Formats: sequence, structure tokens, C-alpha cells
Amino acid sequence: MSGHHDKHEKNDTLVNAAMLCRSVDEILQKIRLDCDHDIPYLAGYNVDRSKIYIDRHLEKVFKDHLGHQHQVDRFLILHEATEKAMIDTWGLHYQHAHQIALRAEEAAVRAAGIEWRDYDRFMQQWIKTADSNKLTKVPADLDMTPYIDENDGELIKVMQKAMVR
Repeated sequence: MSGHHDKHEKNDTLVNAAMLCRSVDEILQKIRLDCDHDIPYLAGYNVDRSKIYIDRHLEKVFKDHLGHQHQVDRFLILHEATEKAMIDTWGLHYQHAHQIALRAEEAAVRAAGIEWRDYDRFMQQWIKTADSNKLTKVPADLDMTPYIDENDGELIKVMQKAMVR
């Protein structure tokens, strides 16, 4: 019976939480993470895809409805890495790449045993508080594609003023 179980474990067509968690770890090893800047929409990436930015104000840990604490960085990193790859490799519009990245993020959150509802509530609160008036330190190499595709001219002006070389 154990032989059958081993074969079952190697079937990569099945949804496999452990395998997804390992895949996220692999991405984490390949990128540099920067949490020292102001990033509208909470997270982003640099133009050449070597760095992922997470807003410096975002709390690193959130509590779910059971009171358990969870790190959030890894899920945002997966989202940003997926989104950037979809835009660069397949030429998807930001909004479409974002939808695919959101599904990957949700799957990784669930694979880690976290309720999406709890995680999403935490993130939405932070997105609301990420006020464009507070931007003082935006990285000069931040990929502006998401902001351009969202057609947020006011935000882009504020971001460009706050860019640090």
C-alpha cells in the first residue's frame, strides 16, 4: 500500500498544499525583498524583476479569527512575482495579471491553513490606510505599470514627487 501512497504524492496534477508552500519558498530564495519604502497598493516590483517591494508601514503579522498569528510577506511576494511574470512574459494587462496573481495568493494562503476571509480582511484594511498623501519615499526603480494601467494620474504625480534616487 505504501508504494501506491508514494505514487499519489508525486502526482503533480493534484492540488497539493505542501508542494505549493515549497514553490513559494523557491520564489522567496530568488528575489530580494525591500520593506523600506512607501508602495501604493501595498506591494510592487522593480522594473527588472529582481526586487519585490512591500510597503514599509504594513504590519508583518496578522491575527486570524482564532487568534493565531501569521506572516504576510510570503503571500504578497507570490502575488507580485506571479503578476510581474504574467505582464513581462505573456504581455497581460495589469488587471488581468492581477486577477491570476490574486488566485495564486489565495491558494497559498489556504495551503498555509489560513482562512482567506481573515487574510483578505486584514489586507483590505491596510489598502484603505495606504494614503497617497503619506508618500515620501517611493523607489525610483518601482515598475509603474500597475498605476499607469489603473489610470490614476493623481497618484502617479504624487509618487513621482516622492521618488528617491
